Amino acid sequence: MNEKLMTTIDERVEDLVALTAELIRFPTINPPGEAYAPCAEYIAARLKKRRFETQFIRAEGAPGDTDRYPRVNVVARFDGRSSGATVHFNSHIDVVEAGDGWSVDPFAGVVRDGKVFGRGACDMKGGLAASIIAAEAFMDVYPDFPGAIEISGTVDEESGGFGGVAYLARKGFFSKPRVDHVIIPEPLNKDRICLGHRGVWWAEIETKGEIAHGSMPFLGDCAVRHMGAVLNAFENELFPALDRKRTKMPVVPEGAKRSTMNINSIHGGQTDDFFPGLPSPNVPDSAKMVIDRRFLLEENLDDVKGEVTKILDRLKRDRPKFDYEIRDLMEVLPLMTERDAPVVTAVAQGIREIFGKEPDYVISPGTYDQKHISRIGHLHDCIAYGPGILDLAHRPDEWVGISDMVESAKVMAIGLEALLLGAAR
Repeated sequence: MNEKLMTTIDERVEDLVALTAELIRFPTINPPGEAYAPCAEYIAARLKKRRFETQFIRAEGAPGDTDRYPRVNVVARFDGRSSGATVHFNSHIDVVEAGDGWSVDPFAGVVRDGKVFGRGACDMKGGLAASIIAAEAFMDVYPDFPGAIEISGTVDEESGGFGGVAYLARKGFFSKPRVDHVIIPEPLNKDRICLGHRGVWWAEIETKGEIAHGSMPFLGDCAVRHMGAVLNAFENELFPALDRKRTKMPVVPEGAKRSTMNINSIHGGQTDDFFPGLPSPNVPDSAKMVIDRRFLLEENLDDVKGEVTKILDRLKRDRPKFDYEIRDLMEVLPLMTERDAPVVTAVAQGIREIFGKEPDYVISPGTYDQKHISRIGHLHDCIAYGPGILDLAHRPDEWVGISDMVESAKVMAIGLEALLLGAAR
């Protein structure tokens, strides 16, 4: 272990905490996509002082991109003294809404009891700050290093990443020869390496009916009742079948080792919101349900879809007047980086040196931006590693531990040693 590198990080704890708190103070709430530009500008200003070349990339035409809420990403690059590999740290700057139940201001960046509190503290502004400190410390200790370091702050991960990493991947920002290794500092615990994630299929199911006066429903056909039949079939057939499926992937937590499906939303009838108006006295001729199906490496996407459409087709045959449409909203295949991949080996070395133990190798229950790096950028040497506890994400009083950020920054710095200097031991 390079003691100078570790000491350099230890000397910057106050800077790490202040940087995390400042990032939290940008209320980058998604949706709708607030404060993206000023947060990106703050990151760029910080890295420009360290002679990073920075650029802003607006995802024009991406979902949600408007002049009021521009999808602004920042990418910073520092080229070393000679040619070599490029290591890219990618963090999303968007956060979910704060919600209720906080004991502190969610966007004040409160520091107490060895923790930094705030929306996005662990997911994932603490990880972004740790990666910046790790890179800066490495550059100071090894001023003549070969290769390059990139740091990005991207948007919209919480809503699929289409205005962030997906857009940049299509522009070549996450492909060879520009980039060789990617670390995403998502909060999967400081002694874990996240190799990938389960698959996801989002779809909208619409049941059809016939409008009529609500006082004479027998003259129409209620689409909501048809949707009730779908729900009943899912409850009695599909959910038990999913619960019986298990994976060999090291998914955490334990419950996510099974196939799952969440009913994301249901809307039916002519009015979704009674206020300021009133309910419509009609038989609903349409009802819509959004499903969020998470599937395993052992499952085939066509079979995953077929489990749903088989039920819908049977209802169409057996239930009078039943008709439906189904629309794909998003589909992402499961992925898992190999344990002997260079970035995995490098970060594992850091975990062994800092914690004196072998890392835990895990799979995330939900997807994150690695999906776009792999699917669009065709770059597979990518993992998630960062400080924070995933269970705290999106909850009131979200926090990240200061010591966790420091130790994770040290692991990242050792990873840089291994990847850029060939310092594997």
